Amino acid sequence: MQIFDQIPQRERRDLLISWLALSAAFTVAMIGISRLTPINILQMFLISALTAGVAFIVHEMAHKFTAMKYGFWAEFQMNPTMLVVAVAVAALAHVVFAAPGATMIYGNQISREENGKISLAGPLSNLILIIPFVVLLMAGLSGGIALLALIGIRGIQINAMIAAFNLLPLGPLDGVKILSWNTPIYIGTVLVAFGILFASLNFTM
Repeated sequence: MQIFDQIPQRERRDLLISWLALSAAFTVAMIGISRLTPINILQMFLISALTAGVAFIVHEMAHKFTAMKYGFWAEFQMNPTMLVVAVAVAALAHVVFAAPGATMIYGNQISREENGKISLAGPLSNLILIIPFVVLLMAGLSGGIALLALIGIRGIQINAMIAAFNLLPLGPLDGVKILSWNTPIYIGTVLVAFGILFASLNFTM
């Protein structure tokens, strides 16, 4: 409860709206406009909420609570325009451009090391989150439960994709700040994220 109390009402609203919008975007991207039947929509939306939605929440909360560990205040702020863009691009190109907003950090001067560790927390949390999805995938495959296996592989792919994308050394992405702080850690994390991503995209059930 104490952790939940550190998430203001406005931030909870932004997280919820972003979660739902991203889930919708991944739903449309995965099944395509021509296959939008009620059953497909419901099934893929739930899968997207459990995979992309959870991956997004964990990523942003990792930034938030790592920043707070260093004595800063941090809040996620959604970008409504980018949420609309994400859904529109998913509908038109079946690709998700997931940039729903960012966790803003407030406080005194932040050091390069603090900034690097706060930035690393997001992609690292997604790589750790891959572990339970691997368990789901293995359980689904061994038990012949296709839906469980599908949730597992989608969770692996999406978490690896979010980690890899945010590790790119471009603009405001996490990769720039991690690279500026510690090059070996940056390279190691990039290799792991992209390695898992490529392996999962080539996986066939």
